[in-house]
Amino acid sequence: MKPICKLAYAALLALSALNFAPTLASAQDEGGRFTLPRDVRWQTIMVPAGEYKFSLQAIGPSEMLKLTKITGEPASFILLVNNKEAGSSSSSAQLVIDSEAGVSYVSSMNLPQFGLTLNFGVPTHSAKELALIQTASPNTVR
Repeated sequence: MKPICKLAYAALLALSALNFAPTLASAQDEGGRFTLPRDVRWQTIMVPAGEYKFSLQAIGPSEMLKLTKITGEPASFILLVNNKEAGSSSSSAQLVIDSEAGVSYVSSMNLPQFGLTLNFGVPTHSAKELALIQTASPNTVR
């Protein structure tokens, strides 16, 4: 009787494990690719120019955006997105890059494949901070 119970338990455990595997794999497939033409500030971090892949995962009321650089020097970034809104599925995917006082930053990302538009915090700088950022820029002519 014990070998039958052990076999039944092992079979149930194996079926349970197979049932969860496709769900975990599909969660990591949601994403896409984009190219940043120049270094940009994205929330509180500076993201270097290059080609990136991204994945978007829901974590409670927020979304988690993971960026992985696929060209040049490797880099990865994880951004917590608290401000999102329903997007149009008929529009095209867009990464909106704005500029203020010579500093480029990502303000939003339209993802029609997810039906979402992600809005990112716009950096607020004092005049002194802006002067320091512009001086540290490699494109500044002295």
